[in-house]
Amino acid sequence: MHEKERHGIILSAVQDRPVVTVVDLCGLTGASEATIRRDIAALHVAKKLRRVRGGAEALAPNQFPGLAGRPFSVNETINIKQKQAIARAAVELCEDGDPIIINGGTTTFQMVHPLATRRCQVFTNSFPIAEHLLKNSKNSVLISGGVIYREQNIVLSPFDNDVTRNFYARRMFMGAQGVAPIGVMEADPLIIQAEQKLIGQADELVLLVDSSKFKSRSSLVLCSLDTIDILITDEGISDRSAAMIEAADIELIVAPIAGAKEEVAS
Repeated sequence: MHEKERHGIILSAVQDRPVVTVVDLCGLTGASEATIRRDIAALHVAKKLRRVRGGAEALAPNQFPGLAGRPFSVNETINIKQKQAIARAAVELCEDGDPIIINGGTTTFQMVHPLATRRCQVFTNSFPIAEHLLKNSKNSVLISGGVIYREQNIVLSPFDNDVTRNFYARRMFMGAQGVAPIGVMEADPLIIQAEQKLIGQADELVLLVDSSKFKSRSSLVLCSLDTIDILITDEGISDRSAAMIEAADIELIVAPIAGAKEEVAS
């Protein structure tokens, strides 16, 4: 990641939280602590943020904090081939007429392209997913109501009496911050609150995670592994992680990356 990109992510992050730690910023950017400390020092000198012990804070903090985690625009290009393969495998589970829930995220967003050939009833809390399906498919689309979080491009409601309770789905497709023996992890309490409501509205829960998510961790657990019915990932999953999923009695689908064999052959 280039310096300009890192600086953009750092400045965005400090607007979301009172103080962002160096460790937090390493997780958001993938950079080393030494690099992040240099970035903070440079931005402090440029008077774009305030350097504090162990991290940084905004000069004028946002009065309406955002969600924890990397912005949609940053996540969108990470492991893109794996996400596309996972999304294709997910859409193969869908049939015309199926009511489905697609939770906001960069892996679930990749479902919109193969869904162009389907006619499903789609409930989503994602602006990009809703917009793409409306413009480029014949799926019917229902979007949730609530607060708009621009960086993650999702709509979340803290209230129980929203439209979520009125939609039944054959399957719910969702991503995650991380997957571990303790369960499925997410980065923000509000995301967990919203997803737990949606989980209860579907017969089956399908988790879409690229293989890097088995190494990622968060301090918040969304649900235990036995809540998941199907997990779709890529060929990078380790034998240990695959064994963990199978031991939890979850159907594991490993999606092949398109063109991988051709690239090896050439």
